[in-house]
Amino acid sequence: MLVWLLGLVLFALGICVSVALHEAGHMYTAKMFGMKVRRYFVGFGPKVFSFRRGETEYGLKAIPLGGFCDIAGMTALDEVTPEESPRAMWRYPAWKRVVVLSAGSITHFILGFIILYLMAVSMGLPNYTDRPFVGATSCAPPSQDVKTLKQDECKPGDPSPASAAGIKVGDEIISVDGQRVETWDAAVKKIRDLRGETTFVVARDGQELTMKVDVATVQRVPVGSKPGADNKLTEAGAVGIAQSGDLIQYGGLTAIGGTVSFTGEMFAKTWEGLMKFPEKIPAVVRAIGGEENDPERPVSVVGASVIGADAAEKGIWSIFVLMLAALNFFVGVFNLLPLLPLDGGHIAITLYERVRDVIRKLRGLAPAGPVDYTRLTGITMVLVVIGGAVVLLTVTADVVNPIRLQ
Repeated sequence: MLVWLLGLVLFALGICVSVALHEAGHMYTAKMFGMKVRRYFVGFGPKVFSFRRGETEYGLKAIPLGGFCDIAGMTALDEVTPEESPRAMWRYPAWKRVVVLSAGSITHFILGFIILYLMAVSMGLPNYTDRPFVGATSCAPPSQDVKTLKQDECKPGDPSPASAAGIKVGDEIISVDGQRVETWDAAVKKIRDLRGETTFVVARDGQELTMKVDVATVQRVPVGSKPGADNKLTEAGAVGIAQSGDLIQYGGLTAIGGTVSFTGEMFAKTWEGLMKFPEKIPAVVRAIGGEENDPERPVSVVGASVIGADAAEKGIWSIFVLMLAALNFFVGVFNLLPLLPLDGGHIAITLYERVRDVIRKLRGLAPAGPVDYTRLTGITMVLVVIGGAVVLLTVTADVVNPIRLQ
């Protein structure tokens, strides 16, 4: 229980750091362009403490569930003093405002990438693509049990064709006998048909290395055989390698490409999850009612923290870290949706103003000025109510019937 609580606290702390950095992204870019930043606070509710440095007040509030960065004149409706007016955000060029508004999400993306990179070089990244990474090297066991399909155990000192040729754990097999292999199954199928010295090309630390491997001839049951069946042994080629498990270990350089690729996969899954969000709401309601608890239903930060705590208790730190990275990508993407009061809604309005004024200029007209946000109040309130209801539903489900790691 103590480890579980520690995991819960660590995950919650990770969320707080992410939120603080999100707001810091807004603050630093605003200051970089010369905008007036009045306040930068982590948390909501009663003020715990604050201090002033230069023109900005920094502080911490009692409820560490968010934060805010108060930039003078974020919209033309914001009240500003005569001193602040020249540096009001709405007065700056559209591209500068877009940079400031998107800086929070970009910070989440950078943080998520850094988390995944550190994971790649320490514990490894999940191999969703079945790419042929070498997870272990051993001898090439001479035979296999026809009933259980278990291979003979290697004896101390038994040679490994792969190791003897210089293949190492973490290498990715690029080609075998001159034929490119994209997946582990394709590599195994090709190796089984080989005998004797064969050319392998592997990728390691950003370089492709060519090696000569003396493929051993062993006794194996055909691929696809089932335990307990009347299987027969046949000759097959083997080099003594095993597939990387759920996690692929990367070197310092190869981790960059691996992280970029995996980040792309996470973005795709995040977007797919957002598109399916509305149809998953009934699953949240069923979870509140104590019915089925769909493991793919939306979860709140409470639910994510519970899963992170479960992962810490079970020692599955890869899930803990992946959850933190995924949360950063989700918040970053969600915050860019063109809906008020999200940053993406303000970005959409800023871009609209710019396009509108370009068209007016082509027509020989003067710029029309800032958009009147009061006309959008009704839509904004509807979206706030809907968003609040969804948050309330997911938090309730995660409290009364959370998704747990088995």
